Amino acid sequence: MTRFAVLGAFTGLLAAANPLQAADLPIAPEPVDYVRICDAYGTRFYSIPGTETCLRVGGRVRTEFRVRNFGDAQNAWGDRDTDGYQWRSRGYLYLDARTATEFGTLRSFIELYGTATNNNNTSFTLDKAYIQWGGLLAGRAGSNFDFFTGYSYNAQIESYSDQKLNQLAYTFAFGNGFNATLAVEDQAARGTNVGLNGGTQGYGGTRMPDVVAAFGVKQGWGQAQIMGALHQVYPNGTYNGVTGGAEDELGWAIGGGVIFKFAGLGNGANVALQGVYTDGASGYGSTGWNSRITDAVFTGSNTESTKTWNVFGGISLGLTDTLVTNIEGGYHNVEGGTGAYDFTQWDATANVVWEPIQGFIMGPELQYRDLDFSRSSGLSDTNEIYGAFRLQRTF
Repeated sequence: MTRFAVLGAFTGLLAAANPLQAADLPIAPEPVDYVRICDAYGTRFYSIPGTETCLRVGGRVRTEFRVRNFGDAQNAWGDRDTDGYQWRSRGYLYLDARTATEFGTLRSFIELYGTATNNNNTSFTLDKAYIQWGGLLAGRAGSNFDFFTGYSYNAQIESYSDQKLNQLAYTFAFGNGFNATLAVEDQAARGTNVGLNGGTQGYGGTRMPDVVAAFGVKQGWGQAQIMGALHQVYPNGTYNGVTGGAEDELGWAIGGGVIFKFAGLGNGANVALQGVYTDGASGYGSTGWNSRITDAVFTGSNTESTKTWNVFGGISLGLTDTLVTNIEGGYHNVEGGTGAYDFTQWDATANVVWEPIQGFIMGPELQYRDLDFSRSSGLSDTNEIYGAFRLQRTF
């Protein structure tokens, strides 16, 4: 026993006298905070290490061959300097970050994409970027006025309003699927031109944001919404060389829509119908207007608002587990501030979408638009035809 004690003491003295040997002893590693699955907000969310935030990263790749207007002359194929076709590709990135707080979920969402069309790859768009906390939403998102925003690709024209813009909104949830939203939204995103001497002139500087209110319900049978908006018509200050020649007006829009679900029709179907009336706020009737549209017309002495009637809808019908067909269209009647700006517009879109693998779709689309101008406009009635074939993967 004495020999073992002496040997142990001698070994300890050697280790103390040799710090390099002591440093070579193994050291316990620091704990690692690994990425973990976060299932509180659905699939594909992961926790950000060192935080209480869950993040979902997604993307989309789209390419489509688009045949531009080949209807009545003059069309895109009748001008040698105008592209008859467009080959367009887009890459999307989605970031969705959510954190649980005592006042509700704090969410930040970003959607952006870059576009290359006919070898021009300089286009970049921040489509959405908003903060959401409980019922509060602030940032760039879809307008609270917009309800039915189409079933088909609508690669080149659309019947309805589908606008992304800056906003500050609050949504009140009443239970059983009922909700109400009050918002202020960017006026500049909704303004159309002002008619002048047979042509059009732009808006002046921004002064008043749009005010939007909506009341909706979403249940097992489908969903419905009624909505209204106030929009300031603020013409450019110079008319025929005279500064301040036109006064501003307060435009407005009102609408309602419904979407029904039919599980027993085909392989499942949705049917939508919506109507919108605007007075001095034409951008709420559609974002697919012909360029002749105005919010108002300056007659030389005053500003007369433009009034529009808009009815549109569509059906999305599942043919098989992997094949869907979509048909939609709309009718729009425009009463300009003077007869020279009156016209009617109706359009229709149909496509077939094949999804052989979840998230990967492809198929053709055909679009038609008919324009009937008033006789006093001096313009000839015309029709337009567009085509497209799209391939798209979302992940």
